[in-house]
Amino acid sequence: MFAPCPRGLEEVLATELAAVGASDIRATEGGVGFAGDMATLMRANLESRTASRILVRLAEGGYRTEDDLYRLALAVDWPRFFDVDRTIKIKTDGIGSTVRSLDFVSLKVKDAVCDRFRQARLGRPSVDTRSPDIRLQMFLRRDRATLYLDTSGEALFKRGWREETGEAPLRENLAAGILLLAGYDGTQSLLDPMCGSGTFLVEAADIALNRAPGRLRQFAFERLRNFDAVTWESVRTAARLAERPAVPLAIRGSDRDPAMVEIARRNLAHAGLEGCVVLTVAEVTETRPDAPSGLIVTNPPYGVRLEEQAALVAWYPELGSWLKQYFAGWTAHFLTADAEFPGHIRLSPKRRTPLYNGSLACRLYGIRMVEGSARREKAEPTE
Repeated sequence: MFAPCPRGLEEVLATELAAVGASDIRATEGGVGFAGDMATLMRANLESRTASRILVRLAEGGYRTEDDLYRLALAVDWPRFFDVDRTIKIKTDGIGSTVRSLDFVSLKVKDAVCDRFRQARLGRPSVDTRSPDIRLQMFLRRDRATLYLDTSGEALFKRGWREETGEAPLRENLAAGILLLAGYDGTQSLLDPMCGSGTFLVEAADIALNRAPGRLRQFAFERLRNFDAVTWESVRTAARLAERPAVPLAIRGSDRDPAMVEIARRNLAHAGLEGCVVLTVAEVTETRPDAPSGLIVTNPPYGVRLEEQAALVAWYPELGSWLKQYFAGWTAHFLTADAEFPGHIRLSPKRRTPLYNGSLACRLYGIRMVEGSARREKAEPTE
């Protein structure tokens, strides 16, 4: 199997997969390869906080032309995996491939799948590019092709709780990965003073309550012919029994925009977390710690237009002063695409972790605030 994830979270994902029983774990850029049985596949879909999808490798081989890719797909016994009345969608990605068109490759794979069903005198499955029952993924390197069956369906960051987003919301699996990189385990006080639609807050509460991130949604493996409902019910029951009761948590979020705080409130309620997280409307620098130590995890705005960037640069020293004045003993983690961010807030990060928010190259800056915290600690870059 292969689990893609946001770049920068590969080691976090490898640890998660080991916890659900995976073997032969191999982290690579953009994801983690692993092996396991059907229960492992189910647990990975249900319990991984950082994976984007769980893919099963069905075929692999060399190729020179699109006809070679057609033959590779035709060799798979597709009726073994799903019924002809299931709708399908094929997606092709590649690195260094010399094919003329990735879309044409997807068309050839679709033809191969349909031809295999017709050879078995079963008719042919229909294509649905919007909400397919079954998704197939072809991945091409320069002269090597791998064909995967997607067992997740919708991407795993779609947890099923989000009703509303703010502008450019952080994907849930990236937010969870950032929390885990920050060392959050549910026991520390946590603050997001720029919480937006509440992504960090929901993901942190799920970690604190040990709740499976996929508990509110369905998965594509439930539509496969070999779906084992008994094993699935056992996996889900074990996850439910491992949950902690929903109680008030040491998690706080605030935002200067009342509309965003209300969206966060509704998202928390939809996730079953009403009363677990404290939400307030407040300017960042009005927020104060509620404990001698804890974690700040946040995604500050990064201006796209020049006037926005200039306003942020002018504000950042105030942010640094606020941290130094009030948050000694805490560690702050900021995800930003602004490479000059540490200089602007006049604090030195202890860690700089490269991450990608979609295609946007970012850094997660970890800044430990010490007593008399105008002192600057030497950074320890992770890149």
